[in-house]
Amino acid sequence: MEEQKVRKRKPEIVVISDVHLGTLGCRADELLAYLNSIKPKVLIMNGDIVDIWRFSRRYWDKAHNEIIRRIIKLMTKGTQVYYLTGNHDELLRRFPEVHAGNFHLINKLVLNIDDKRAWIFHGDVFDVSIKHAKWLAKLGSIGYDFLIMLNFMSNFVCQKLGFPKMSFSKKIKNSVKRAVKHINDFEQVAAELAIDRQYDYLLCGHIHQPIIKTIGNEKGEVIYLNSGDWVENMTALEYEKGVWKIFQYEYPTIESKAATPTEIKQTQATNS
Repeated sequence: MEEQKVRKRKPEIVVISDVHLGTLGCRADELLAYLNSIKPKVLIMNGDIVDIWRFSRRYWDKAHNEIIRRIIKLMTKGTQVYYLTGNHDELLRRFPEVHAGNFHLINKLVLNIDDKRAWIFHGDVFDVSIKHAKWLAKLGSIGYDFLIMLNFMSNFVCQKLGFPKMSFSKKIKNSVKRAVKHINDFEQVAAELAIDRQYDYLLCGHIHQPIIKTIGNEKGEVIYLNSGDWVENMTALEYEKGVWKIFQYEYPTIESKAATPTEIKQTQATNS
């Protein structure tokens, strides 16, 4: 896919996570269109960018290569790029931190943003299934792949018949009480630790649930942000002029003939 000659938006910070490059479910074309639409000062890739667990060369197409090229081009143009490791690319955790020009390979990051402190990491350390039963997590990953394959086939039929696309895995996670509790527990545990350490923002990925909300306890509160993913939700976090927002990719219409991210206006946090 060629980079579109359009005026790029210039958010100060962009956070993406859970891209899962090299897998069937990765929305590489959509992510490439998004990356081609922005020129941030800082790009944070918060884990599970390349899926080493489930990597397959047959799914690594031209769009995957173009994503890497686009990120490199951003670095050459002055964007600071941070690659934070996740559980699906945990192999990279065996190496020491790498700092080469505008590229940084690290496990976690603390940023000072307009006099606020942001704690940024993937989040799998708070997932019991990852920490104590990795084989169970990988088994669940296989089941997730099966749902993605079903989704792929059903959406192909829906597209041919003119019906909207759907996400089986997203519907299941949103309807199963156990999954909802797991997500809530993850958010609460991570947020309480961030409160103890007196951070203003906590940015995670891992659970594929894009959200911005305030979480508090008797000790204080923190703004919790999750960047979602590029398998189901196709979302990113963006920070500009003191405000955090979630942007969600929207497919181009026949009239527009261009792919543009659409702001989810009800989810935002102001740096005040």
